[in-house]
Amino acid sequence: ETEPLTSKKDVSDCNEGEDCKENGLLVRNPKSALRLVEDGNKVHPSQGEKGEAAQISNGYSGVQSSVPCNGMGEVEDAQCTAPAATTTTTTTTSTTCGAEGQQQLMELEDRETWSKKIDFLLSVIGYAVDLGNVWRFPYICYQNGGGAFLIPYTIMAIFGGIPLFYMELALGQYHRNGCISIWRKICPIFKGIGFAICIIDLYVASYYNTIMAWAFYYLVSSFTAELPWTSCTNAWNTGNCTNYFSKDNVSWSPHSISPAEEFYTRQVLQVHRSNGLDDLGGISWQLTLCLLLIFTIVYFSIWKGVKTSGKVVWVTATFPYIILFILLVRGATLPGAWRGVLYYLKPDWQKLLATEVWVDAAAQIFFSLGPGFGVLLAYASYNKFHNNCYQDALVTSTVNCVTSFVSGFVIFTVLGYMAEMRNEDVSEVAKDTGPSLLFITYAEAIANMPASTFFAIIFFLMLLTLGLDSTFAGLEGVITGVLDEFPHVWSKRRELFVLGLIIVCFLGSLATLTFGGAYVVKLFEEYATGPAVLTVVFLEAVAVAWFYGITQFCNDVKEMLGFTPGWYWRVCWVAISPIFLLFVTCSFLSNPPELRLFEYNYPFWTTVVGYCIGTSSVICIPIYMAYRLIITPGTLKERILKSITPETATEIPFGDIRMNAV
Repeated sequence: ETEPLTSKKDVSDCNEGEDCKENGLLVRNPKSALRLVEDGNKVHPSQGEKGEAAQISNGYSGVQSSVPCNGMGEVEDAQCTAPAATTTTTTTTSTTCGAEGQQQLMELEDRETWSKKIDFLLSVIGYAVDLGNVWRFPYICYQNGGGAFLIPYTIMAIFGGIPLFYMELALGQYHRNGCISIWRKICPIFKGIGFAICIIDLYVASYYNTIMAWAFYYLVSSFTAELPWTSCTNAWNTGNCTNYFSKDNVSWSPHSISPAEEFYTRQVLQVHRSNGLDDLGGISWQLTLCLLLIFTIVYFSIWKGVKTSGKVVWVTATFPYIILFILLVRGATLPGAWRGVLYYLKPDWQKLLATEVWVDAAAQIFFSLGPGFGVLLAYASYNKFHNNCYQDALVTSTVNCVTSFVSGFVIFTVLGYMAEMRNEDVSEVAKDTGPSLLFITYAEAIANMPASTFFAIIFFLMLLTLGLDSTFAGLEGVITGVLDEFPHVWSKRRELFVLGLIIVCFLGSLATLTFGGAYVVKLFEEYATGPAVLTVVFLEAVAVAWFYGITQFCNDVKEMLGFTPGWYWRVCWVAISPIFLLFVTCSFLSNPPELRLFEYNYPFWTTVVGYCIGTSSVICIPIYMAYRLIITPGTLKERILKSITPETATEIPFGDIRMNAV
């Protein structure tokens, strides 16, 4: 209790970059950042390197007064600056600490961290690389000019996607908070963004896991000598079923339906028993059991936190790459594979003049990397403070983009084989989009390969693992956000909260498990998440770059990494990335997609419902802004100033203790 924090031994030399003790002071070299003084009872941040206000970096922008001091009553060359008012440090460390300071120090527990750096990298890669990389990128690529599409895709990645990806990792790692409470340290009036993110994540969980339930149904059905979607003799088949892979000479008519399509639509989805969104029909008990098992796996993977999920992703994040390699080699050896590759990469330079191609490129890179879902904030918040998140951002985003490109070869070698077998053009075979590309076209091609059962099992296992780690991530974004916002309620009850969250997600998925559930999935995918998450990230970028301040944010990055982001990153964060997001959002709203699935055209009222669902999450932002201004005392100007000024400090690791940056 009475032992001094600093040793009485004199330290004659200090290695560069290490802490040293000198004259009773704990001084940080080579550039002082914090100083502990024995009789000052305060933590003083030193003056910044470039003459800026002395801030360790939580963005606290109050007026500061400088006083020459060294904690010993002597004047030094450098000045210690102290914040003028409005906040005090919550941690005071000295030989004469008061009881309150000691209690606060004891209550300040270390945040859980990843067991290994590779756990974090695999988790982020597993989150970013999902089902969309396998079906969405190949389809959008050939639809928008083939190889020529790679030009706008790369440009949008460099100036839009990767800077936003890096920004979220840096924010999460520095402030070490989830998507809700982090705004107290950045710009409190934007706290509604955190609540909006949580609602969006719940919407995603309500339909994304249903697609995995379809894959699980296929996986179970694959454990047979003859795959059930290879013949027209099953109970669910109709008179239009035509198996052109049969040995008999079969003519393909405009009304012909492949056995793979009938298995998907009539046996798995059973959409023929629904009349559309106004008559969804009953609930499929088979899909309900599949979804229940998936949520059970998810619960026991994330219930203990990143310590357990970080181990699970060693399987779920690496297994898809093994399977992609096997399928790529197999696809390349199929007859007609070259036709598919040619169709995939043949450039159509005229397409680059079309605005929609650039919109598709921007949307694809954005939704592929996945900022705005609170996941990157949550995962990065469990990193060590000085982890090189800059390097992580470059590595993981590059891996994600390369995976998308390689997945195109996996898909189109098989589509070329299909075109060869049907004696049709690849464009006729590749008409299916979205999940249908995987569950109809690709499944049918696999069924007619040698060793079809083996390839079907590993393919649908790959889809499951691709989806699982994305689900882990999405739910962890919600869990971390809520637990950090309400630690006094849920910090010791994580398992119970995760169980409740899983039950809510399962109940919310019931509409997607009906016979018309595929129509609900399509509606949620297009409207519930797309424009909403674009709006959220646009406001997030504006709040960080313009309200928190790009200079302050770069100082935060320097505090963690030891170097300041260059002008390229600054320009992207301040101007290019927000314009990029605004461009995609306005393009979507000005030309909303006309939804059609199978033979069902979505009526107009479903578009209105879709926009209402999307707005239900974004509306949290203006509601919280109004609430914040109402409860804040003072004049309107004072309320606004208080609402855009960070209200709590960020704890900076300093050896074995943690300090508050002010």
